[in-house]
Amino acid sequence: MLSAIATVRKIKHTGWLLMALLWVIPLRAQEPVDTLAVRLIREEGLERSQVMATMFWLTDVYGPRLTGSPLLDSAMAWAARRLESWGLANVHREPWGPFGRGWTLHHVRAEVTAPVAFPVLAYPKAWSPDIDGPVTAEVVRFDVEDTSAFAAYRGKLRGKIVLLEPPRELREPFEPLARRRDAEDLLALANAARPEGGGRRYSAEVLRQLELAQRRLQFLYEEQPLAILDRGYRGDYGTVFVDAADVPAAPGTPWYERPGPWEPGVRVIPQFTVAVEHYNRIYRLLERGFRVEMTLDLDVSFNDDDPYEYNLIAELPGTDPRIGDEVVMLGAHFDSWHAGTGATDNAAGSAVMMEAMRILKAVYDWLGRGPRRTIRLALWTGEEQGLLGSRAYVDQHFAELRGWGQPPGRLKPEHEKFSVYFNLDNGGGKIRGVYLQGNEAVAPIFRAWLAPFHDLGAATLSLRNTGGTDHLSFDAVGLPGFQFIQDHLAYGTRTHHSNMDVFDHVIEDDLKQAATIIAAFAYHAAERDERIPRKPLPMPEGTY
Repeated sequence: MLSAIATVRKIKHTGWLLMALLWVIPLRAQEPVDTLAVRLIREEGLERSQVMATMFWLTDVYGPRLTGSPLLDSAMAWAARRLESWGLANVHREPWGPFGRGWTLHHVRAEVTAPVAFPVLAYPKAWSPDIDGPVTAEVVRFDVEDTSAFAAYRGKLRGKIVLLEPPRELREPFEPLARRRDAEDLLALANAARPEGGGRRYSAEVLRQLELAQRRLQFLYEEQPLAILDRGYRGDYGTVFVDAADVPAAPGTPWYERPGPWEPGVRVIPQFTVAVEHYNRIYRLLERGFRVEMTLDLDVSFNDDDPYEYNLIAELPGTDPRIGDEVVMLGAHFDSWHAGTGATDNAAGSAVMMEAMRILKAVYDWLGRGPRRTIRLALWTGEEQGLLGSRAYVDQHFAELRGWGQPPGRLKPEHEKFSVYFNLDNGGGKIRGVYLQGNEAVAPIFRAWLAPFHDLGAATLSLRNTGGTDHLSFDAVGLPGFQFIQDHLAYGTRTHHSNMDVFDHVIEDDLKQAATIIAAFAYHAAERDERIPRKPLPMPEGTY
């Protein structure tokens, strides 16, 4: 059998290229699929992939990529050069912000020195300040179930190392740590009802605990301990899940209005997340009356040179005189946390989206033309701090964003020229389908586009949404934004925000499959006559 590229060469030679470009098979009533393009995309994506080479550079060389850090800037400069070398156009950074200070970890040391000596596996929370050490100090428990217990600790914590929480009981992991979605799981997704609005509702007890946590943090900041240690709410066997240092906010303040430790002038107490087994051991020693001492040393640097952050943009320009200025977007967040190298969260998504653009450029070159609509890649920063980069981009280009959960303000001219946004950010697992975000009108379209990839395990459409990533920035202003359904692997149990989020825990075939499917989705979205259907949007306050 001829390869797809050999087929194109033969067609070109015999003068039948136009017929090949029109060769489509309608898999559903009115949604065509370009089978020649699919063959070319599959061949380029599955047989000549460069996705793992990209992963190496984004993780082993330029990981981690904490928002605001110099290493993130270096990673972005490398990615820009890579995209330009593939022939993409309009490669540039777009600023947003101001964000605040960058932060880089240089050295950390943590060990128990009394009553017995042992090294402690601990990672500083991002934006923790230096400990000019090594410094040895007493470790104390902070057992507070309500605010009346504060009095027992007042004036006794200054210069101490504070254990913020009680021990966490561990159970042996008899179930697999990594898993793929099975038929039952996929069927449940396919049968899920259209999501209703209203958001999450917390019980009175949960709200009480959240308020108590804020009051405890305020109290500790007043007492000025040397450092605060926690053991995280998940992780074992040396896996430590770490994110940003906590700073106080008034009880009841929504999470998106709380100050970030990266903001200039915000005071931060050094904070560490400790491997739960080591944390529990320290706590048990204290519980049985031993005096425990620890030595801590922490060397970090802050980058205040540029308070702004940047998203990276690249394009395949549209060529159709009628719809060439309309946009199909692919995106993933480029930033990561700092304990690992940000492999599954989210170098995987970034590398897949870069690879999808490389595949598309190669396929369009073989076809001898460009896309009808512009295909635009965006690599976001600030996602881990609250979708900051993508929200800023949407606000700059498409519609005025208000608070979380509120309808947008005035729509901007580019809003009308937008077709669809595809996102990848649920780990390194292969694609199994698409979350439709409650947009029923796209189901027959995406069903047709998935049909050529059933053999690769991608066939499920779910009306459900998956939250917490950048497609929500587009959905918030009425633009079609979608996240793909992915296999879980060990994303939730081992790699997401942890010290084990490294190159070794991505699977090459999964990333190749994802890049191939996403390239095909972008191709068909760019080539179809109409834009992707939209959900109804509450009426904004006018346009300009």
